[in-house]
Amino acid sequence: MTMIPARLLIGLTGVACIALVALLNGGLYAPAAVAKFFASSGFIALAVRSGALTTAYGRLILGGLALSWCGDMLLIGRSEPAFLAGLVAFLLAHVAYIAAFVRHGYGRRWVVFTAVPVTAIAIGVFVWLEPYTPSGLIIPVKAYIAAISVMLILAVGTRGRGGSLLIVAGAVMFFLSDLSVAALRLVQTQYPTYIVGLPLYYAAQVCLALSSSQSRSHWGVPEKRSTR
Repeated sequence: MTMIPARLLIGLTGVACIALVALLNGGLYAPAAVAKFFASSGFIALAVRSGALTTAYGRLILGGLALSWCGDMLLIGRSEPAFLAGLVAFLLAHVAYIAAFVRHGYGRRWVVFTAVPVTAIAIGVFVWLEPYTPSGLIIPVKAYIAAISVMLILAVGTRGRGGSLLIVAGAVMFFLSDLSVAALRLVQTQYPTYIVGLPLYYAAQVCLALSSSQSRSHWGVPEKRSTR
């Protein structure tokens, strides 16, 4: 069976993302949900096309993408329970990405040097969000900030073990897109942060999906667990 070219899947995700932003900005929420479905399904298909099913790293990345897909669908709802369920789905997605980066292998020095600024940023983010966060969401938000911070630290750490820049780019953009969601849903800024956040999010997922093709075991070289 002929597989869909990766470029076509990237294009599908990109076009659907642009449509999603435009529809949300126009208040057309029902068609926006359809656009989100196609955009999120695009990065799942891209990961499979890139060989995610053939390696342990790839399967973990695919698991994170699948959980992100679930989070995307849950966040279509505008209620607090839907937001909480989406938050949990994305939290688990980041746990899957963390597991993938550990499976890939990381450089300890890279992790130590990255941990200092990322931790400082994480503390600043929570201080910013805490006054706007409902009491029932304080613990989930703390857990989420911790998860995205560890995810970013380990993503950068993979560079110490030959990790692709796609991993780092994906993690950084995902981190920034999460801040845009927090600003929109918790702080409720007047500026529609999804105009920037959604393109960052989908670009991040595309990068992580493509990184499946550069896993060491995908090319027949054993992945390393060493953390030196």
